[in-house]
Amino acid sequence: MTKMDPMREKLHKIRMPERCSFGRGLIHTAACFAAGIVLGIISKWLDNLALDGEIWWHRWIEAVDLGNFFSDIAVWLLLALIIAAFSSSALRAAINVFIFLGGMCIAYHVYSIVFSGFNPSSYMMIWYGITLFSPILAVLCWYAKGTGIISILLDIGILAVFFLACFSIGIFYIDLKGILYLLVFCGAAAVLYKDFRQFMISLAIGIFLAFLMNPIWPYH
Repeated sequence: MTKMDPMREKLHKIRMPERCSFGRGLIHTAACFAAGIVLGIISKWLDNLALDGEIWWHRWIEAVDLGNFFSDIAVWLLLALIIAAFSSSALRAAINVFIFLGGMCIAYHVYSIVFSGFNPSSYMMIWYGITLFSPILAVLCWYAKGTGIISILLDIGILAVFFLACFSIGIFYIDLKGILYLLVFCGAAAVLYKDFRQFMISLAIGIFLAFLMNPIWPYH
C-alpha cells in the first residue's frame, strides 16, 4: 500500500469519482471550452450594445440590467459550480472549470481588442488570476456534493460566497441586488441541496459566515 492510499480512501469516503472514458471526458471538456467562448462573446457584446428603448428586447435587457449582470462575478460562480459539481471526478472538475473560464476570458479579451478597439489588460488580469486559481475551488465544489462533515463545511462556505455575491449586506440590512441574482442564489442552493434539514442548517450558518466575511469581500 502506497502512502497516498489512505488519503485517497478518505477522499473517496466524501465522494467517489465516477467512471468516465477518455473520449467522453474530452467531449465534456471541449463543450466547457466552447460554452466559455460563446458566453465570453455574449458578455462583451452586451457591454458594447447601445440600448434602444424602441426595441422591445432592448428594453428587457435594460430592465434586468443584463449587461452589468454578465460583468459581475455571481453568474460565473454559478456556472463554475454547476460544471464542477456535475463533473465525474475532482480532477475532471478542475480541468473543466479551468477550461471554461479560460475560454470565457480569451473570448472576452479578443473581442475587446478586435471589435471594441481597446485592450482591457488590467481588468483581464483579475479574471486571468481567478481562472488560474479556479481548479482548486472547483475541487472543493466537487467534494461539496459528497457526504459527511467535510462536504457540509464546504456547503456552508460556498453558500456564504454566493450570499455575498448576490446580496448587499451590512450590519443591519440585507438587500437583494436584483431578480437575476436571486435566481443565481437559488441555482447554487439547488446544486448543493441534499436534504432539507442539512440544507437549512448550512444556509443559516452560511449567512452568518457571510456577514463575518463581508469586510474582506472584494466585489462590493
